[in-house]
Amino acid sequence: MTRNIAARLKSTVALAAIAAQLAAQPAAAFCGFYVAKADSKLFNQSSKVVLSRDGAQTAITMASDYEGEPKEFAVVIPVPSFIERKQIGVVEPATVDHLDAYTAPRLVEYHDADPCRPVARGLSFASPAPAGALEKRTQDSAGSRGVTVEASYDVGEYDVSILSAKESDGLAGWLTDNGYKIPHGARGVLASYIKQNMRFFVAKVNLTRMQLMGNEFLRPLQVRYETAKFMLPLRLGTVNAKGPQDLIILALTRNGRVETANYPTIKLPTGASVPLYVKNDFGSFYRATFDQAVRNADMRAVFTEYAWDMGWCDPCASEPLSNKELVELGARWIGSDDGRAYRPGQGANAYVTRLHVRYDAAHFPEDLALMETRDGENFQGRYVLQHPWTGGAACPQADAYRNALPARFRQEARNLAALTGWTMSGIEKRMEETGQSLRQ
Repeated sequence: MTRNIAARLKSTVALAAIAAQLAAQPAAAFCGFYVAKADSKLFNQSSKVVLSRDGAQTAITMASDYEGEPKEFAVVIPVPSFIERKQIGVVEPATVDHLDAYTAPRLVEYHDADPCRPVARGLSFASPAPAGALEKRTQDSAGSRGVTVEASYDVGEYDVSILSAKESDGLAGWLTDNGYKIPHGARGVLASYIKQNMRFFVAKVNLTRMQLMGNEFLRPLQVRYETAKFMLPLRLGTVNAKGPQDLIILALTRNGRVETANYPTIKLPTGASVPLYVKNDFGSFYRATFDQAVRNADMRAVFTEYAWDMGWCDPCASEPLSNKELVELGARWIGSDDGRAYRPGQGANAYVTRLHVRYDAAHFPEDLALMETRDGENFQGRYVLQHPWTGGAACPQADAYRNALPARFRQEARNLAALTGWTMSGIEKRMEETGQSLRQ
């Protein structure tokens, strides 16, 4: 069978399993205006996963950014137990994208009041903050390699098989027999999961069913199971990666923030005022900000980008999710799948945490161990544009206000340099070009 080598996988399905080539400061209300967001599309080699966790009940929704022929798509994911058909489903891509947009780091803007008409400080403006389904083979063939095909399911556009194996060479051989190209180094990782008595969730696209359903895009796969171990397997995704990958984890829980138990979890710098020109270049700004945070942590940390009760947000980077969307993503404890959106003080308890990790095999040798905390404090990655007053003003306070602006602009420049690693000279040049004079 001819291989389509042009098809490529920008990154693996969010759980970063074997990407197989088939043979064929934010707690207070601040009344700002949201103007831009940094969703997962900003990052190359990125993927996202939604984790819903209620006690031991876990749902994982895997969103793929696969590019290429659908027939070339395949994924192998370790799972802790046997999976029945009723535990597998597909989710609309728009639902995952909605949660991504809702939790994305954001840019907000404020406008200074007339200095001759001071505003009540109860609604104070933000002050600058320091930057701180596999092809069917015979059961005899599977058994001869110590692999058991425990079940096979049709799930939407996917063929799904649940495998168990006795040793990694047999599993790798079986996958190769069934048209998978196993990346170098996969056998050792597979062996570690086999030792943990884990099974393997294997899926590929059934192109005929996909065409009959009229789908143009691969929908995210969701698998639900019960396990005491709250974890996310990363290591299979490192064996065929060409470099570090970005993973966005969107965790839905009852009680509070999710963090990693075996790696540091760090909140991104937030609340800093930055120069006005960032508004037109927010994508580059946030990529540089995250890159700098990763460098500062030597790429050995997981970063919190958002943590907030789903009942409200301030400001919102998108409309809140409806009950129906939350249930679709696995938050079944809310007990309602009607179309109503949450409102402050209403609806069931759901808390969302957005974690962002850049990883490779050298810096993340272990899978992510996660834990739900009781910390319900609100946090969001938020960056501030503070527009100066440009109207007429003739009063003693106006002169003092204008004289103070260059110092404020210089602090914004320092904030931006600390956040991104960009040079002060380059930042100051851009500010002067866009009308933020640093001269007294």
